[in-house]
Amino acid sequence: MFAILGFIVFGLVVGALARLIKPGRQNLSIVATLLLGLVGSVIGGVVASALGTGDIFELNVLGAVVAIIAAVLLIGVAEGMSGKSSHATR
Repeated sequence: MFAILGFIVFGLVVGALARLIKPGRQNLSIVATLLLGLVGSVIGGVVASALGTGDIFELNVLGAVVAIIAAVLLIGVAEGMSGKSSHATR
């Protein structure tokens, strides 16, 4: 139970960090940020596990870095799919 709660909290932190790192303004709700952070966390855990640095749900530096990078990319994809550009149109 605590592992799942910790995973959700870490996903929210990853999503928030990704939003801070990604330039421009993102029009994402807190729920979308949480979901993208969770997906990024899963990707980070899978990559770290595949490289043999630990279990998928184990918090480690490599998994955290990959999770944040994946979440930044996912935010970009989500913005692209929503059809809203972060650049001003002329």
